[in-house]
Parts: sequence; structure tokens; C-alpha cells
Amino acid sequence: MFFKKRHAGTDISSFVACVAGFFSLPEQKVSGWFTSEDGGLVLTLPFACQSQHQGLSLALQKLDGGDKIQIRQNIAFGGDAKRGHRSIRNLLAVASGKGGVGKSTTTINLALALASEGARVGILDADIYGPSIPIMLGNAGEHPKSIDNRHMQPLQAHGLVANSIGYLVPADDAAVWRGPMASKALQQLLNETLWPQLDYLLIDMPPGTGDIQLTLAQQVPVSGALVVTTPQNIALADAQKAIAMFNKVKVPVLGVLENMSYHQCENCGHKEFLFAQGGGERISGQNKVPLLGHIPLDIHIREYTDAGKALIVDKPQSVISQAYGAAARQLAKQLYISGQDQAQAIDISIKEAD
Repeated sequence: MFFKKRHAGTDISSFVACVAGFFSLPEQKVSGWFTSEDGGLVLTLPFACQSQHQGLSLALQKLDGGDKIQIRQNIAFGGDAKRGHRSIRNLLAVASGKGGVGKSTTTINLALALASEGARVGILDADIYGPSIPIMLGNAGEHPKSIDNRHMQPLQAHGLVANSIGYLVPADDAAVWRGPMASKALQQLLNETLWPQLDYLLIDMPPGTGDIQLTLAQQVPVSGALVVTTPQNIALADAQKAIAMFNKVKVPVLGVLENMSYHQCENCGHKEFLFAQGGGERISGQNKVPLLGHIPLDIHIREYTDAGKALIVDKPQSVISQAYGAAARQLAKQLYISGQDQAQAIDISIKEAD
């Protein structure tokens, strides 16, 4: 990440400690977020967390001079500094190892949550054989347009941009392709789509650890991966395989998200753990990766995705929206932390003189 000028001459140690404590990060990781502009102090946050700005501002205001700090958000580049796709700051794979755990639903809702946190977000549906993103976005009948007969314009819905083989193949047809052809289709969807400037591109992976997964891991410059699981042993076994695959191809696993963690009765509030309990904690502990959150089993999630509507947009204060929001913020933070250990792409902006 590129900052114009580091703040010098003023002791900012108390501000650094405050921000580090607020985000549960080491102080050395946040000290570079402070810069001096026009004699004032600016705090630039490098990951999506817009909903936290007010709380952070209130915490800083308790310190002498903290009320004068400007808070901004400029999401950092992640991944190899030499990678292409410079318009996309971070490419993130969402995987599960098996079907039926709600991976695509999770992708949609995390994308919406990141957008609500002030990020520019896109979705690439890499599930060539079973694309579901168009239905969940409510635009399954639309098709990408092309202005040069070579590149596709991504489709827009709920503030997101997306592309999927589901927009190109008739809904009642199937992509009966062998692995190499499906892998080539994935690369075309990524490379021949005119993606706008994006902070995050979430890639909805197909289940398994086959050709498409290896193509993405080896040829697509993903910044990291998220593994979705349910608490039951069968799902955990396949999630472990997904984590092992990413480890083998050296893609950082940013964390595990436990879906369908429990069902909570709307009448009495009782929680029932239909698919066992503690599975997410076990697999995250075994692999030493963060557990990013627990998403309950709730009928509203199914109703909204089936209808192609955005629960997080319509009901931002709901328990479900809050759960996805917390997971999205943790994911964005972990992606930033992971990127600090890699050679970074640099964001350089040139401002013409007046």
C-alpha cells in the first residue's frame, strides 16, 4: 500500500495503540496507516470496515488530539506484486471441498456485506457445471454484452458486478465439458470480462479438488482462500481436503466460516444445533487458521437467495446480516494481514499540479 507522506514530528504512539487495540492487531501493523496531509493527521484503513469508522472515531476522540484525526478507507492490493488484473485489488477464492454446505449463498452474502462496508465488489462464478450465482442475484435471464466482440461486460445487481457461465448457457442446458475445457472457460470468464475497478473479486469455486480448482490455484493470482463448512463430520472431512489443496499450491487459507451452525426458534429463542456443534472450531484449530464466524440456519437466507433478492440490503440490522457483516470484516482483515507477508503490488496515484 502506498502512502504519500508518513507523519513525523508528533508522538502518535497513543493513537497507534488505540487503533491496534480496536482491531486486535499488533501496533507495528497499524503505525504505517497514519499520514500527514496539510498539517493534519489522517488515518487510512487498508481493508473494508466502513461500519466501524464511527466507533473507531469515538475511541480516538477520548485521546488528546484524537478528535482532529481524519479517517479514510483505501483498500490495499493483495497478492503477487507482478500479477496482472491491476484493476482488481484482491482476488479471493471461496471453496468448500463438497457441495451442499451453502458456499454460493455464502459468496453472495459476503460480497454484499463487503459492499456495505464501502468496498467495490465483484463475483466470478467458477462453478462451470452448476452455476447458481445468476439465480441468487436475480438476473438469470440476462446476458453479458460486448462492445468489441471479444470482451464481456459484467452484469450488475444489488451494487455488485458478476459474470458466470450461467449467463452464457441456456438455463435448461448443461455444460457437458471435460476438465480442460471447463478450466479454459474459467480463464475466459476471468480474463475476457471487462471488470471495473474492484477492491475484491470473490470467486465462487465448484466443489471438489479437481481441474478447475487447480487451474484457479495455479494460474489465477488469487490473494487467498476462504473455506466454508458445516459443523458435521462429513462436511469437515471435505473442508480439510480443500485446505490441504490450497496449502499444496501455496494459496493462503484466510479462515474457515461455519455455515448452518444452528437454528434459532423465532418464538422462544432456543438454539438447536442440527448439524452438531464445534466443528468449525476443531478444523480451524487443527489447521491454525481463524474461524471467521458462525452463520445460523435460517429460512430467510433461503427465501432471499431463491428470489434473487439481497437480505443484507433489505434488512441490514437483522441477526443474519450482522453475522455476515462480522464475518466479512474479519475476512477483509485477514486478507490484509496475509498480504503483509507477501511482496505487495503498489498503489501509486499521480496528482497533477494546480
